[in-house]
Amino acid sequence: MSLHLIVALLMLLAAAMHAGWNLFVKGTGDRLSAITAVMTGGAILSAFALPFVDPPARESWIFIFLSIVIHLGYYAGLVGAYRHGDLSHAYPIARGTAPLLVAIAAAPAAGEWLSPLQCLGVAAISLGIVSLAFERGMPKGDHGRSVLYALATAVFIMGYSVTDGLGVRRSGNALGYILWLFALEAIPLLLITIAIRRRAFFQHLKRHWRSSSAGAVLSCGAYGLAIWGMSVGTLAGIVGLRETSVLFGAAFGALFLHEKFGWKRAVAAVAVVAGNLVLQLA
Repeated sequence: MSLHLIVALLMLLAAAMHAGWNLFVKGTGDRLSAITAVMTGGAILSAFALPFVDPPARESWIFIFLSIVIHLGYYAGLVGAYRHGDLSHAYPIARGTAPLLVAIAAAPAAGEWLSPLQCLGVAAISLGIVSLAFERGMPKGDHGRSVLYALATAVFIMGYSVTDGLGVRRSGNALGYILWLFALEAIPLLLITIAIRRRAFFQHLKRHWRSSSAGAVLSCGAYGLAIWGMSVGTLAGIVGLRETSVLFGAAFGALFLHEKFGWKRAVAAVAVVAGNLVLQLA
């Protein structure tokens, strides 16, 4: 089995895992507490593994700290998107737009320029996103806010994806980079959540510690695989393939949360995934 195929299969696994932990977040009433619980669980798991793994190279630490800051914005956008929209709506917009933004940013940042065929893939992604954003007409009220939050989330996804892709390539040790990032990034999020929602957070932990633990494992596995993938593949290609999670997310939302999933969303999701696949395979 070739390395390219192994990477592709692992990114599809990462996509399913990512959609899975987002399902745990959407399935609870307090999204901030849910995200914080998942990230804290991942930090604890990573901290236990740190003594057995060499640290990343010194020049990669600036990328770890920058990624932590960007992730805080990502979590804020994710909470807002889920508060104002359902999973099968907000998730494809946020995740489907990210490959477009990463492809644009990766050109100057990593010297990874799009081919004409890959530009067609980006066009397909854009069409899918536009159809989702305007499926109920011009966005207004909660629907409009959901679109804005989801697009803001996509910008942060681009930011931490490019940052971690560049950082892991300089780390000399992908696993060390991944574990230190996971161990540290939950600290500011946890402090903020305790400061503004102490009682709600600990009540959430008491009620949902099992799902939070499962979400922590899925979250670490999903993004850990993605970071490793970016150490051996192109940024846009890896992110694009991972974002086939839009199909997993929409399907999970319809199956487990009883969210409406009409033909318009199905067509839009397929367009986004098709564009991502072209971006990956061209």
